[in-house]
This record gives sequence, structure tokens and C-alpha cells, in this order.
Amino acid sequence: MSGFGPVLFCHGSPRDDDEVVLVDTRIDRWIDVLADVPEDVRTVVCGHTHMPFQRLVDRRLVLNPGSVGMPYGGAGAHWALLADGVVQLRRTAYDIAAACEQVVASSGYPDVREWVEEYLWSRNSDAGAVRAFGPRDGR
Repeated sequence: MSGFGPVLFCHGSPRDDDEVVLVDTRIDRWIDVLADVPEDVRTVVCGHTHMPFQRLVDRRLVLNPGSVGMPYGGAGAHWALLADGVVQLRRTAYDIAAACEQVVASSGYPDVREWVEEYLWSRNSDAGAVRAFGPRDGR
């Protein structure tokens, strides 16, 4: 990627797709999480928690672009643009009501209406999600 050198993309963390790491994960845990990442990788993009953030960890840039379909911290499609050494965390508005109706109409999930009301409308705050994910972060 232009201006970044090698970038590592992962789902949860570089060592486990289901691992939860958060913007406020303690630094010692972050250092352990990144221990096996090659030294030349200075940027790590992770996800899993659906909460956008950007932070430094021992001279590495770590970011989570958020989520398009189940965002925390505000409705809309959350994503990141990495270009020329600059990270921009972005949120794009879309017709959420129409998306909800399309998911309901095409899904066989038994509680789909409740699911779209909670997740597409982003009813859970980022603070609530940090509290909910905290035990999986070792708190």
C-alpha cells in the first residue's frame, strides 16, 4: 500500500480470528498480540468487534475500520481508506430503512426484525460494546 509498506489484515487479531482487542486494551496485551508480526509490518488492520478505532502500539499503527453491516457507535457503513500514508476512518450513510426491509424480506432467520432493528440501526453504543466485550479482553 502506498505510504504504508507491508500491511497486515486480520479479522480478530494477527494470532486468532476470534480474539477481542479493543482501542483501550492494555498495552502489554497489545504487545503480546503483535509479538509474532514481522518487524517490517508497521500497520495492522483488524476487525471482529465492529468498532472503528486507530491507535499506536509500540510504534505500530493499529486500526479497526468498523463494520458495514453491524456497526457500533453509529448507524451507517463504517470503513477505512488507507492512501499515501494517511488513514481516514469513514462512515457512509445509506438507506437503512430500505436495507432493513430487504433483509427482513429475504431472510429465514426467526427474529430477523429484531436483529435488523438492533444491528443495522446501531442501537448498541461503542461504550456498551466495550463493556460487553471487556471480559473477552481479559478484564
